[in-house]
Amino acid sequence: MASALYTLAVKASKKAHAPYSKFHVGVAIETKDGRVFSGCNIENASYPEGWCAETTAISHMIMDGGGTIAQMAVYCGEMDKITPCGGCRQRISEFGNVDTIIHLCDKNGIVESVNMGELLPRAFNF
Repeated sequence: MASALYTLAVKASKKAHAPYSKFHVGVAIETKDGRVFSGCNIENASYPEGWCAETTAISHMIMDGGGTIAQMAVYCGEMDKITPCGGCRQRISEFGNVDTIIHLCDKNGIVESVNMGELLPRAFNF
């Protein structure tokens, strides 16, 4: 399933609205019950008002009834081995747990897989 998430994340990145940063991010998540959601970043001229790809994917999950994130692939064609930003790390921890796997990707595929405990060792809810 990890390679399928990678493919969906790449596809999502192509839909990003990133006219300011030119940084096209795509994410695909799988919930513990096997549902899959994707999202892209959506920038806004007022920078803090934009949405990260992780936020978009999580919002799709919430709209479909919620769930617990089992794993996630994060991709950006302009950067190798991208990781979620600090705010998204906390957001992912809200809907995952220390064992949630985050696949860090580049143009060649999954480069590294880490768990949320490694990415955000002292999250508010762990």
